[in-house]
Amino acid sequence: MATSSSSSKLSLFFLFSFLFASTLARNSPSPTTKILDVLASLKQAQHILSFDPQISNGFSKSQPLFVNSSSSSSGSGFSIPLHSRGSLRKTHHVDYKNLVRSRLDRDSARVNTLTTEVLLAVNGVRKTELKPVVTELEPEALSTPVISGTSQGSGEYFTRVGVGNPAKQFYMVLDTGSDVNWIQCEPCTDCYQQSDPIFDPSASSTYSPVTCESRQCSLLRQSACRGGKCLYQVSYGDGSYTVGDFVTETVSFGNSGDIKGVAMGCGHTNEGLFVAAAGLVGLGGGPLSLTSLIKATSFSYCLVDRDSAGSSTLDFNSGLPADSVVAPLIRSRKVDTFYYVGLTGLSVGGQPVQLPPGFFELEQSGNGGVIVDCGTAITRLQAEAYNALRDAFVKLSPDLPTTGGVALFDTCYDLSSRTSVRVPSVAFHFSGGMSLDLPAKNYLIPVDSSGTYCLAFAPTTSSLSIIGNVQQQGTRVSFDLANNKVGFSPHKC
Repeated sequence: MATSSSSSKLSLFFLFSFLFASTLARNSPSPTTKILDVLASLKQAQHILSFDPQISNGFSKSQPLFVNSSSSSSGSGFSIPLHSRGSLRKTHHVDYKNLVRSRLDRDSARVNTLTTEVLLAVNGVRKTELKPVVTELEPEALSTPVISGTSQGSGEYFTRVGVGNPAKQFYMVLDTGSDVNWIQCEPCTDCYQQSDPIFDPSASSTYSPVTCESRQCSLLRQSACRGGKCLYQVSYGDGSYTVGDFVTETVSFGNSGDIKGVAMGCGHTNEGLFVAAAGLVGLGGGPLSLTSLIKATSFSYCLVDRDSAGSSTLDFNSGLPADSVVAPLIRSRKVDTFYYVGLTGLSVGGQPVQLPPGFFELEQSGNGGVIVDCGTAITRLQAEAYNALRDAFVKLSPDLPTTGGVALFDTCYDLSSRTSVRVPSVAFHFSGGMSLDLPAKNYLIPVDSSGTYCLAFAPTTSSLSIIGNVQQQGTRVSFDLANNKVGFSPHKC
């Protein structure tokens, strides 16, 4: 009798379990998806291989490059055009896969630079313990520029900036992950090839060397003295560097006026850096960045696709667009350069990726956290987060034909037979409850011209996560420095 009763209860248990599971399955929402236009992105990939900025009507050095911004309520805002590397310099690659591998190599070097910066800060390595490379600038050693063929710099987006008085115009790399502004200078001991003539300090009436006792010199991470004048060095993760005199100079932005006394490096020895650009504009949060030196209350940029010959703008003091997805801008006590953002989680197909609470938080020690960086291409996530994101994407993409991994990508698909596909959505979730849904082309990208696409995220062993520029493309990213907010506004290029 007891056995019969137990069997009946067991049968009822399985029946209710089946009915509950069936009801749950019917009530569960379908995964959210995005459409990836395979045909359009492959056409763009093939076009960038043949695009030549010197002969294209879509790009000209003589076109008006600066406009006054009307979006600033204070009247002090200004806007300057922003170009991808591909629109400035014709690629020497004849195969798109090789171009992608070159970009990923530069990107890995870039990530090494950023993670090393955090590592030094967390471990308490002082700037006085870092010494510049010994470089003798003897008169007889000065010569015409030497072209470096080993460039691995990560400069992907450029803008036009005037330097000196009278102003000479130069293409400069934008970098939210560094502070020191610098430009290649005559006379050169070793300079790489750039699109514009190299800056000649003797032709500028406002060029002024910085003394070793000055505050600007004391703020440099790597500095030295020679004849009472301050020397600087900036080193990058791939072993490349720029060394020279630290000076103040006039910087101008077309019709928006000029700013006198901007601290910057005048590089006489520049190895393996940003081919095509004349130097770098630091947009980081440190005291020597351009944003700090011009006392900007906010700045924003919108990045066009790197395979596009189009351009967008870099805006200063323009505020957050009304439709922005807003997240907290978090400051690190250890590294003032980086812009940390309050990321709370990720989702795939509309479903949260399962991670421990507080997984992306910035710790008091300086470890952890997530930065927004325009110089890093591929978003890096701590391995646990990346694996969870990838596994969720793969689970919801059973119909996509898989293929072997490429370089740092381990999740790739053969879409050569498709003109478009529907793929699971991917979103970032921020403190405060707002979410940013990414377009499909911002996380599933072509790695050759024949239809191989890869999930554009990568794992990192570092505690630092980075939201890269592939995920930012087509979105205006605004940094409200006065109110510690970051805004993401799609379709505001």
